[in-house]
Amino acid sequence: MTATGTGTGPGPAAGTGIRLTAPAPGWSIEADVVVVGSGVAGLTAALRCAAAGRRTVVVTKAHLDDGSTRWAQGGIAAALGDGDTPEQHLADTLVAGAGLCDETAVRTLVTEGPDAVHRLIGTGARFDTAPGSDEIALTREGGHHRRRIAHAGGDATGAEISRALVEAVRAAGLRTIENALVLDLLTDAEGRTAGVTLHVMGEGQHDGVGAVHAPAVVLATGGMGQVFSATTNPAVSTGDGVALALRAGAEISDLEFVQFHPTVLYLGPEAEGQQPLISEAVRGEGAHLVDADGTRFMVGRHELAELAPRDIVAKAIMGQAHEQGVEHMYLDGRHFGAQMWETRFPTILAACRSHGIDPVTEPIPVAPAAHYASGGVRTDLRGRTTVPGLYACGEVACTGVHGANRLASNSLLEGLVFAERIAADIAAPHSSEAAAGDAPGTPAHDVAEHTAPPAPSAPRTTLPLLAPETRTAVQRIMTAGAGVLRSAESLARAAAELDRLHREATAGAGPARRDEPAGATATGSTAADRKAPEPGVEAWEATNLLCVARVLVAAAQRREETRGCHWREDHPDRDDASWRRHFRITLEADRALTIRTTATAEFPPTVTP
Repeated sequence: MTATGTGTGPGPAAGTGIRLTAPAPGWSIEADVVVVGSGVAGLTAALRCAAAGRRTVVVTKAHLDDGSTRWAQGGIAAALGDGDTPEQHLADTLVAGAGLCDETAVRTLVTEGPDAVHRLIGTGARFDTAPGSDEIALTREGGHHRRRIAHAGGDATGAEISRALVEAVRAAGLRTIENALVLDLLTDAEGRTAGVTLHVMGEGQHDGVGAVHAPAVVLATGGMGQVFSATTNPAVSTGDGVALALRAGAEISDLEFVQFHPTVLYLGPEAEGQQPLISEAVRGEGAHLVDADGTRFMVGRHELAELAPRDIVAKAIMGQAHEQGVEHMYLDGRHFGAQMWETRFPTILAACRSHGIDPVTEPIPVAPAAHYASGGVRTDLRGRTTVPGLYACGEVACTGVHGANRLASNSLLEGLVFAERIAADIAAPHSSEAAAGDAPGTPAHDVAEHTAPPAPSAPRTTLPLLAPETRTAVQRIMTAGAGVLRSAESLARAAAELDRLHREATAGAGPARRDEPAGATATGSTAADRKAPEPGVEAWEATNLLCVARVLVAAAQRREETRGCHWREDHPDRDDASWRRHFRITLEADRALTIRTTATAEFPPTVTP
């Protein structure tokens, strides 16, 4: 996938004709709505759609409570406290977003947020309350000038929200398909969404590849943190929703803005996979960032010191570590005392102690790790993408709320607010007409092919699969070349290495090309050793990771400035004149990327009926 365009005009909304290599679906079910994902965004959308009378199916990659929401520690931000207002929440969000937030989207978030939180409480979520009171206890996190973070179980907010929503889904009797990896979008003869294909991993009523036919698909698949070696994201966060949307012809935006959480428990230079998060709420309660000598280094760098926006704190930690020739800094909360650690941060305390560190008596070693994708599948204020009938919400979506850097604890709120908006749009008369009847529109292709009928200029093609072991290679390439610190040199090296992986996958689907260099491949095999990987979950995940990695690197190469969580060492300044704008990225039928640049910081409308 190479970048082929930089125009500012509207991009095509037609499908690419590209699909993952997979067996023919052996079963199918019918619905009005299929929601892919079971975090706060997915389950909220599903519950609201079902309440509106839509036959709703929830598809999730693991168990219902295994998504990213469960791992959220800090809480959910909303103007719930005395003296706080949506306007103040708006101001903090815009500052964190570094000039690229869509102000209308942010205003929607902060004004609808408080009522959405109360509806979540009505669903069964129980937040911590102030001692001797029924009022919700509120704390502060980075970038917030007020205490507006509601939390549960001390530092187990996501787990409580997940529990409440899962119980509500089960009580409502919604149809769920667990242990299912979504593969590709189905469309009808007019290019509208007609469902998805998916692979069920050997449990439940279905097994193997099948299809859910529905005129509305809601992507709530979470993030793509597993594209890096070290992340706070669970193993299921492999960018499947973004990759599916690209193959379906949808626009992707702001993928270069990956937030690295500044305080993740440092487990050594070889640590890979999901790492324990040390919530920003720990700093919100007064913990200090210090070096090995105990010297605080955030004081004087920002008016909020340790509570500066995450990009500023992450850069400060990395800069201080590089200056001192070390790998990490420390978070010192010894002054909290044992009781506060045990009652306010029991999850973090247990995680640290399981790794031989006791925060009660010693500082916690911390370093940044990949945490949250501020960009994703571009949507409007109703969650509609540029593909008719395809919606997105939560971390997989780019609503314009986060801009270049997400404000702490706005993620759960975004999933909640925009999931409700999606359900309202699906339940509106124009949507109910499309969903009327016993079954959605019949896909205009053989279901066994599980892909849309391509336009004449987009011949149907399958995407070569990566060998499962390539996943580690992608992660290491991305960490080295597109991590917290980026440069033209590091990004060019990452792009070349990712391209090499893509060429190897393509060659693995057939004879090696004549122009391919001889010798060992990036994964250590030789051309003679190549064999096309068998379709399966690990190969599909690795292929999706490579897809989103190449898009991220292409966007990061193009953005020659430092803004928010995108830090270019060779372009250290923010450049509003040239770069206060977004990229609109699409995948073409020939697998090339087209990158268009918006004329201003405003997004154009999504192209939907």
